[in-house]
Amino acid sequence: MMIVKDWCSYCGCCAGVCVRNCIEVKETALVFDENCNNCGFCVDACPLAALEMEE
Repeated sequence: MMIVKDWCSYCGCCAGVCVRNCIEVKETALVFDENCNNCGFCVDACPLAALEMEE
C-alpha cells in the first residue's frame, strides 16, 4: 500500500472498511500491520484518493 501523504487527511475512512482491522490511524500517519492482504477496500473507500496499490 502506498500513501500520498500530501493528500491524506487521516479521516479514518480506510480503517473503517478494513475487514482485517489492519489500519491504525494516528494524528499524522496511517499504520498498516502485517495482516494486510492488499484487498483494496481501503483504496476504494478513500474520498481523497490518497491510497494506491503498490505493484
